[in-house]
Amino acid sequence: MEQQERHLLIADKAPSIMINNQTGMKKIGIIICARYRDCGGGKCFRALRERCGAFSFYPAEEPVEIVGYSTCGGCPGGNVEHVPEEMKKNGVDVIHLATGLVVGYPPCPNIRRFKVFIETVYSLPVVIGTHPIPQKYMDAHGKLPFWKERTMADLAKPLLDESPEIKAAYN
Repeated sequence: MEQQERHLLIADKAPSIMINNQTGMKKIGIIICARYRDCGGGKCFRALRERCGAFSFYPAEEPVEIVGYSTCGGCPGGNVEHVPEEMKKNGVDVIHLATGLVVGYPPCPNIRRFKVFIETVYSLPVVIGTHPIPQKYMDAHGKLPFWKERTMADLAKPLLDESPEIKAAYN
């Protein structure tokens, strides 16, 4: 499927993201799971560059900038109380809860609470996910009950819309 066509299909599901800065550039914050605290962000940044996964919401010609990158702080997510405030001071327009929160084993039990908290307390839109879900994670979750029990597929729909080739490329 062409990138532009795919973007149009996803656009209806995209959160309403206002640009709150003078540059006309979307400013993005990313919160990752603390168990991946040593992650360099390679898959997230690659997906942003390629506009795939949850970053497919942003047209390729739209300028974007990462203005914050932090962990949740570990269960139950203590950093979620203050990291969005810091990101907001840096001009963030939207916060992405990284794909690792969705596909880690087990999936984050607090991800829905994080989304509601950030949107309610900080009035910032939250997007679930960053990079596409690697196929190897989908294969593992297909064998385990947690993915279905927590209805993660509903939560991660844009991440699942990628082609098998792209999912494999993110293994």
